[in-house]
Amino acid sequence: MLHLTLLQTSLHWENPTANRAMLEEKIFALPEKTDLIVLPEMFTTGFSMNAKALAEPMNLTTFRWLKQMAAQTDAVVTGSYIVQEQGQFYNRLIWMEPDGSFDVYDKRHLFRMAGEEQTYAGGTKRLVKSWRGWNICPLICYDLRFPVWSRNAGLEYDLLLYVANWPAARSTAWNALLQARAIENLAYVAGVNRVGEDGNGHAYAGDSSLIDPKGEVLFRQNQTEIVFQTTLSLDELSAYRERFPANRDADDFRIIG
Repeated sequence: MLHLTLLQTSLHWENPTANRAMLEEKIFALPEKTDLIVLPEMFTTGFSMNAKALAEPMNLTTFRWLKQMAAQTDAVVTGSYIVQEQGQFYNRLIWMEPDGSFDVYDKRHLFRMAGEEQTYAGGTKRLVKSWRGWNICPLICYDLRFPVWSRNAGLEYDLLLYVANWPAARSTAWNALLQARAIENLAYVAGVNRVGEDGNGHAYAGDSSLIDPKGEVLFRQNQTEIVFQTTLSLDELSAYRERFPANRDADDFRIIG
């Protein structure tokens, strides 16, 4: 079993101190023990291209905050924020475990309609982490539109995560694609989006969701802030994959570059 927590919240525009304080309060108020806490994309700032002013080096304030949150909750805490490394900026997801071990995923697909590709360097490596018996693949927002990047023909992962700042104007695509990714990959899919309005005037409806491998919506909430907690069964997932092994008929190809 995996105890999963999704945090859908509004964000203070370009204010890391306020966002860390707000999220810390929500995390410490969790009603149930959990294994995995998922925060939105750019959870310290909102979806900002002001990387020069907002970026942090690794092992600084937000990294240490994540380490503290994971240790105190005995859970993985994950989400993305703006990181500067070797002269480049990244929309970087940190996967922080309770013992302080961590891994990173840099957003692969950069949202050119907002000029993200002009500000941030794109990632080149997908991340799959093993945690308490589950294999989990975390991705970021615009990655959702590109099914090859999440391809799970070999069933490398059981749970696919998307952390996002996905505007309400494109909610139909968000909802449809989350279901599609679950169906085609024979996996649970969780998408965590923000609500509220950012400093550029973009509105966010949330629609944070949990989808089962059949494409059924187990949870979806729009507009309001919410902390959602649930338990997922690996036995149920394995049984469904045995009954419906569509992955065995997947086209044979591999990603290059």
